Amino acid sequence: MQAEIGIIGGTGFYDPHLVKKGMETRLDTPYGPPSDLIVVGELNDRKVAFLPRHGKKHTIRPTDVNSRANIHALKELGVQRILAPSTVGSLREEYKPGDLVFVDQFIDRTTRREESFYTGSKVCHISVAEPTCPDLRKILVEVAEEMSISYHRTGTYVCIEGPRFSTKAESKMFRNWGADVVGMTLVPECVLAREAEICYASIATVTDYDVWKDNPVSAGEVARTMKKNIEKVKNLVVEATARIPKERTCECKDALKSASV
Repeated sequence: MQAEIGIIGGTGFYDPHLVKKGMETRLDTPYGPPSDLIVVGELNDRKVAFLPRHGKKHTIRPTDVNSRANIHALKELGVQRILAPSTVGSLREEYKPGDLVFVDQFIDRTTRREESFYTGSKVCHISVAEPTCPDLRKILVEVAEEMSISYHRTGTYVCIEGPRFSTKAESKMFRNWGADVVGMTLVPECVLAREAEICYASIATVTDYDVWKDNPVSAGEVARTMKKNIEKVKNLVVEATARIPKERTCECKDALKSASV
């Protein structure tokens, strides 16, 4: 089975029936098993592979998501683009719960994750100056605009280790750094996609104001907000998939050309 577009479903985004004529496939990788079976099928006449980031029953904590296996498996299936829904906390008043953020930058605060496929005799110095694909983000912005979805065309994402939420001191520090949202899964997922020369776009749903507004975050609050917004995220993914061109003109496809010494 082959696919051209990958969808990595995050918290609340677990519906494999989004993909029509879907067939489950189990792939082994040099990095272990992916998070779950991958459903390969059709979406708007495009071949799509759907993978739940935390497993179908959300049993994998952020630290333990095997991103190397996930990205390697999608690459093996032929995937050239990835749309990656997730949930985030807001660090800005104007980034409201329910808004979508098309992240374009990150600050990495993780400590326990392998961020490269190249851990043997070869070192890969991949550039992530622009860690998400500008062409995919442009499509997402156009679709969100037409659907009258409240969105932010850019955003700096602080990726924390998790699974705990931030302290007040950390949340206020992230705000002082100029970050816009905080989450637990963007890194190393987007970095590994770049190493695999796959275009990657984050579709982050704001679920809360983190803890800087003196309102403690809870997993229940995150789940409730995502449930209210899941349909618009699905609609966005469906329409964006139809608009992704067959050919790539961005630099993501040539990321490895200048990455080795």
